[in-house]
Amino acid sequence: MAEADRPIKESGTAIPVDPVEAPPAPSRYTPRRIALLLSLPLLIAAVGAWFWITGGRSVSTDNAYVKQDVVSVSSDVAGRIVAVNVRENQQVKAGDILFRIDPDPYRVALEQANAQVAAAQVKLTELRTDLSTSDVDIAGAQNDVSFARAELDRQQELMARGFTTKAKLQAADNTYKNAIWRVSEARAEAQKAQAALTTGAQVPGVNPAVAAAQAQRSKAALDLSRATVRAPIAGRISQSNRLQVGQMMITGLPAVSVVASERSWVEANFKETQLDHVRPGQPATVHFDAYPELALKGHVESIGQGTGSEFAVLPAQNANGNWVKVSQRVPVRIAIDDRSPRQLIAGLSAEVTIDIRDRPR
Repeated sequence: MAEADRPIKESGTAIPVDPVEAPPAPSRYTPRRIALLLSLPLLIAAVGAWFWITGGRSVSTDNAYVKQDVVSVSSDVAGRIVAVNVRENQQVKAGDILFRIDPDPYRVALEQANAQVAAAQVKLTELRTDLSTSDVDIAGAQNDVSFARAELDRQQELMARGFTTKAKLQAADNTYKNAIWRVSEARAEAQKAQAALTTGAQVPGVNPAVAAAQAQRSKAALDLSRATVRAPIAGRISQSNRLQVGQMMITGLPAVSVVASERSWVEANFKETQLDHVRPGQPATVHFDAYPELALKGHVESIGQGTGSEFAVLPAQNANGNWVKVSQRVPVRIAIDDRSPRQLIAGLSAEVTIDIRDRPR
């Protein structure tokens, strides 16, 4: 029998005592526990609702790289390099001198061309003189014809009267015929001189021989000017180790590169399944692996007309039994609208996000 159920004895009389009631057991579902139980489903529902609302608003890819215009500079004339004016990563402006080729051979060629022009001009003067004297020759030949004709008539008259010999008559006749031939020859020489002074339709007003010599001089002067190689665009010098004083430069061989660092864009390779709603003009955001804190605004400038595999050196051959479908990548050119506070280097990895809700510009 429990102590609580035992009667208490007082003055020899047992007094009954009521049993003590046990405290009620605490409830398993307290408000705090209920709140905790409901918070997890609510959080999951909120995250799901956020993804459902924001889903389809943008597409992104981390297969993106910074691109810049790169101009490979070569020499238009061959020769030995005598001076190099740039170094690696140097900033240059359009027209700055990059290197020089030995100009002496081209200076000599220019002097020879000048001499050819002078010789052509002297020849032209001679032709004009010949043309002016041809009239005198024709007039002299015609006078000889007149004199020979008169002598022939006199000999014929004397022959009819019997006062001359047959030999003198034949000599007078031969002299007359020779005089006529000399007139024809003088006129032919005049026509030849006139033809030599004729100008063609391609070089009106200029003698062809003089025009040819002048063209040769212009080429020699152009070659001499090209012995000094200048930067075609503004940018930074790259691969300048190819330029060494004393090295022979071959025409058309790339010698140095100029990277147009002020004109940068991003080539983002999106999956073909992401391009359904991508249009030129849509806004984009670009993040760079090299500068995690940097985010630049841009827009879709254009969408490539072929996948990367289509322009590969060795295109994939899918017409075989081992074909496996692979999602293709299409290059999308992203123009950068913001001015970057950090230097953008060609080839940097980037992440591009395109907002496909906005209308194209």
